[in-house]
Amino acid sequence: MGIIISILSAAIYYYSWALIIYILMSWFPNARSSAIGQFLGRICEPYLEPFRKIIPSLGMIDISPIVAFLVLNLATAGLNQLALWFI
Repeated sequence: MGIIISILSAAIYYYSWALIIYILMSWFPNARSSAIGQFLGRICEPYLEPFRKIIPSLGMIDISPIVAFLVLNLATAGLNQLALWFI
């Protein structure tokens, strides 16, 4: 069970970095239209979209990724607690 939790924690860690890179790409013109930007869009947008539907943007500032990161951190904390429970 510990290996599964480790794999899931690592997947969340790398996915968090993919989200950070995808969000930072919005600061650079045409970065999201590159091959890397399109790949990150395919894996990040399905996760970010429900948060964007729930949380309205503040003018030009989209705060939904903050909540998305909070949910990922809570998932990691839950996995860590689950790992402690099984030990």
